[in-house]
Amino acid sequence: MSKEVMKDKYEELMELAKRRGFFWQSFEIYGGVSGFYDLGPLGTLMKRNITDLWLKYFVLRHMDIATIIETPVINPARVFEASGHLESFTDPIVKCERCGSIFRADKLVEEKLKIRAEGKKPEELTKIIRENGLRCPSCGGPLGDVRTFNLLFKTTIGPYEGNTGYLRPETAQGMFISFKRVHTVMRGKLPLGIAQIGRVARNEISPRQGMIRLREFTIAEMEFFFDPENPGQPPFERVADGVNGKLNILRAEDRLKGVEKPSQYTIDEAIKEGIVVSPWMAYWMAVSRDFVKELGLSEDETFFEEKLPEERAHYATQTFDQLVKVSRWGWVEVSGHAYRGDYDLSRHQKYSGQDLTVFKRYEEPVKKKTKKVIINKAIIGRTLGSSAAKVIKALETMNPEEVKKLLETQEKYVVVEGLKIPKEAVKVVTREEVVHGDKIIPHVVEPSFGVERLVFVSLDRAYTKEEDRVVLRLPPKIAPIKVAVFPLVTNDVEIVRIAREIYERFLNVGIAALYDTSGAIGRRYYRADEIGVPYAITVDHRTKEDQTVTVRYRDTREQIRISINDVLPWVLEKIR
Repeated sequence: MSKEVMKDKYEELMELAKRRGFFWQSFEIYGGVSGFYDLGPLGTLMKRNITDLWLKYFVLRHMDIATIIETPVINPARVFEASGHLESFTDPIVKCERCGSIFRADKLVEEKLKIRAEGKKPEELTKIIRENGLRCPSCGGPLGDVRTFNLLFKTTIGPYEGNTGYLRPETAQGMFISFKRVHTVMRGKLPLGIAQIGRVARNEISPRQGMIRLREFTIAEMEFFFDPENPGQPPFERVADGVNGKLNILRAEDRLKGVEKPSQYTIDEAIKEGIVVSPWMAYWMAVSRDFVKELGLSEDETFFEEKLPEERAHYATQTFDQLVKVSRWGWVEVSGHAYRGDYDLSRHQKYSGQDLTVFKRYEEPVKKKTKKVIINKAIIGRTLGSSAAKVIKALETMNPEEVKKLLETQEKYVVVEGLKIPKEAVKVVTREEVVHGDKIIPHVVEPSFGVERLVFVSLDRAYTKEEDRVVLRLPPKIAPIKVAVFPLVTNDVEIVRIAREIYERFLNVGIAALYDTSGAIGRRYYRADEIGVPYAITVDHRTKEDQTVTVRYRDTREQIRISINDVLPWVLEKIR
C-alpha cells in the first residue's frame, strides 16, 4: 500500500492546511518551535469569522447584560500573586537523569499505566513512577523526582531589575481588575458580563496535538458577575428550546463509577437537581452548545464533562469542560465553564487594598446591628510614619470579624501588612443604625474558549473526501471565502468584464470573494471546494443574452440560474 493511501484524515488535513494557507508551524525556516503556529490568509479570515460569531452569541445578543473590553497581555507580578497563579498555575515535571529529557509527569503516568493521574501531588507521582519502574521514553534511563513547573512566561517591565511581569495565561484577570470601573460605566448594572478576546501565553512543558495545545493562542471568554443571593433570571428564551433544551453532561460522580457516556438532561433538570450549581452557569453552557453547533458540529458530537475536585483550577468550585469529537484524538476540550465564586474579586481587593464591592440597595431601609472598625489614625501615624497609609488602607478594607479575630489572638500589638501597631489603635464596635443597603462581592461564572482549537475542530469536522474531490463543508458563516466568481472563458472581453464587475460588488460590501481564471471550470470548482467556498458564480455565454449567471452550491453541486442583479442579495441572504 502506498504512503499516500495510508495517510489518515488528520495528516491529510494538516497537509491541506499548510498547502492552501490555513495554518503551519511557526518559525519554519529555523526548524520550527513546538507549541507555536502561524495562521495563513485563509486561517486568519476563518478565525476572525469565528470570533465575530462568538461575539454575536456572547455579547451582541446580550447587550442588556454584557459588554466587552480589552486589557494588556503583560501584567505586573502582583496581579498573579493575587490571582494565585504564581503559586498554583503549575504542572508536574520529571527529568531523565541520563539524557536530560523532561516530561509532564502526570501525562507520562497516564499514558504508560492507563490510570488517572491529573491533580496528584509531586510526591505521589514520584512514588507511582518508582513502584512501577517507569523509565525515560526517549532513552530508557532512570527518572528523577517529580517537581512542579510554573507555566507563566516571565519578563521584566522596563529596564528595572525586579520589576517583574508575566504574560497573562488567560484574559480573566484584566476583567476582574477592571470590574469596578466597568460596573460604574455600565451604570451599576448587575448581573453584568464582561467579555474579552485576546492573546494569552502558557509555557507548556511538551505541547503536542498540533493546534490543540499551543504555547501562545487566543482566548474568547466572559466573566459574568451576579449577586449570589439574588442572581436574577437568565434569559432562557434566547437559547434553543429554552429551559426544555438538552445538555449532554457527564457528571463527576458518574466518572468515578467508570461511566464514560454522558447523560442528557433538560436545562431545567440540570438546575433543579443541582447538577449545575448556578442557573447562570447552565445558561452560558446552553449558549456555548448553540454556538458550537454553528461551527458545524451536531449535538451528539459535543458534551460537558464535570471535572473532579483534583482536576479543577485553584479558583473554581465547579468546572465543566465542553468536549467535541475530532478524528485523531477523540474527545478534546474547546471550552471551560467555571464557577469562580468571589475568589478573584476578594483576592484582588485584599492584595490591592481597593474596595471591589458593589452596593446592594434594599427595597426598604432596615435597622441593623453592624460591626464597624474604628481606626485611630494618629496613633498609627506616630507609630509607623510613612508606612501608616498602607496599614490604614488595609484595615479599611478588612472584614470587621477578621479584625476582631486579630485583636483576640494577639496581646499587645496587631500585625497588619507585616507591620506592628498598638492594639489601642484599632477596635471593633457594634452599632445599631438604619441601613439602606449592603456591600457585596459578586460571584462569577466563566465560559472560556480557545479560538485556535475552534479553527482546528471546525476544519476537522468539515473535511470530507469524495470520489474525485476534497470538500471543506464549512458553514458559510465561518468559511474564510464566501463566494468564488469565475468567467467561463478568458478570451471573451464581455464575459470577463461582467465577472469582474460581480466580483467587485462583493468586495465593495465587505464579502470575502475569490476570482479565478486559471484552468478548466471543473478544476476551479475543485479548488474552491477544497478551501470551503460555499458558493461559486460562473459567468458564461448565456449571461450576455439574458443577464443571468450560474450559482453552484459546494456541498451538493446543485446549480441554479440567477439574475446578475439578484446574485449579490441572494448570496448575502444565504451566508447570513
